Amino acid sequence: MRIKGKVVLITGSGSGIGKCSAQLFAREGATVIVNDVDTAKGEETVAEILEAGGEACFLQADVTNAESAKAMAESALEKYGKIDVLFNNAGISGVGALHEIEPDVWERVMNVNIRGVYLMSKYVLPSMMERKSGVVINMSSCVAEIGLAKRASYAATKGAVLALTKSMQVDYAAYGIRVNALLPGTIMTPFVENYLRTSYSDPEAAVESIKKRQLSGEMGRPEDVAQAALFLASDESKFMMGSPLYIDGGVVFGKNA
Repeated sequence: MRIKGKVVLITGSGSGIGKCSAQLFAREGATVIVNDVDTAKGEETVAEILEAGGEACFLQADVTNAESAKAMAESALEKYGKIDVLFNNAGISGVGALHEIEPDVWERVMNVNIRGVYLMSKYVLPSMMERKSGVVINMSSCVAEIGLAKRASYAATKGAVLALTKSMQVDYAAYGIRVNALLPGTIMTPFVENYLRTSYSDPEAAVESIKKRQLSGEMGRPEDVAQAALFLASDESKFMMGSPLYIDGGVVFGKNA
């Protein structure tokens, strides 16, 4: 029960890393506010948490829409009186070299991956400031630190999230708020599985290629990132402030011979 009694809001928790994190946080004693644009997936996450004996509710909202994000934050605060942890997990991928990306696609990636973090933080932080306590976890990526082919839009957003995390920490440290970032490598989520199936003629060969760029020789699992998020949400990481936490199988700091 590492976060017993805490109220945690996780955006994009209808599937993948967000869903796995929601389930883990509930098992560790938190009341979890599940958010997703997909109501069916979000409610499924909540149902599974409740069935396992945890506490959770679902709030549908689009984190790229100011009114929607604000309404969700207000609903959560009205229901529980506080938000101890905000996990800005919602995000989408972007594929292509810069000249290949259409403006509308570029804007979509920017909106979800950066604007979503900005809006949710904007509407949750004042309540944390008032209580002089809180944790914000931002989902960045190891591509914020390395060059990776045909990931221009995604890399731009995740680099921005990492820089934003550091800036936020300086602004909110005086209020007892900790802000840290997760930097995963390639994690085998349903989204990645679908991407591999639809983007490669030989998905299995693509997986083997991805494994080779990670020193672990393996793909990451949602559970790997969820455990790291739990650490950041808990008091165990109370001396971590404005820090990037790598869960990348050795991509950033290692190189196979």
